[in-house]
Amino acid sequence: MNNFNSNEIKEHASVIASCGTQIGKVDHLEGQDSIKLTRSDDENNEHHIIPLSWVSEIKDENVILNRNAEDARREWKTL
Repeated sequence: MNNFNSNEIKEHASVIASCGTQIGKVDHLEGQDSIKLTRSDDENNEHHIIPLSWVSEIKDENVILNRNAEDARREWKTL
């Protein structure tokens, strides 16, 4: 169980992997269980979707993941 409320996730909040690397910014919540990342921060100008289950906490309005950057980039969905 996650220790946050999805309403705490704000648009343009930084998404930070467990290793400390920023992997993107929140575009918006996608449905009930996913976050869509902005494409402006992506080198290929693509949106990526990550599940809320990857979020370990919201800290200082940043979204902190329970995955390192390499795993997150390998496992996210690209639109």
